[in-house]
Amino acid sequence: MNWTILILIGSQLLFTASDTLARSYMKDHGFHLATFFAPWFLFYLLLRMPAVLGQLYIFSSIELGKTMALFAVVTIILSNLIGLLLLKEVLSVSAYVGIALAITAFIVLYFSK
Repeated sequence: MNWTILILIGSQLLFTASDTLARSYMKDHGFHLATFFAPWFLFYLLLRMPAVLGQLYIFSSIELGKTMALFAVVTIILSNLIGLLLLKEVLSVSAYVGIALAITAFIVLYFSK
């Protein structure tokens, strides 16, 4: 794997981790002004900043259409792994077939010229 793909995956890992953190806190505390002054929100922002920098690097390295497709595929894979492994969310067989197709799409996009 080259650095560009590793940065793409790392960036999406940080985005997904911060989204999972926000999902947990926002679900428990709601969308209120005080929620954004809690310590978790600073940690959320600290996770997002390197993710944004990684995303900007990817935008400068890969064609836009391919970039957005790769971001989408990596996000689908990571979100479903976190849902299954951490949140214990089990999807239908057809959903997992769709995830397998997303993995196939990632492989095709990664190796395309």
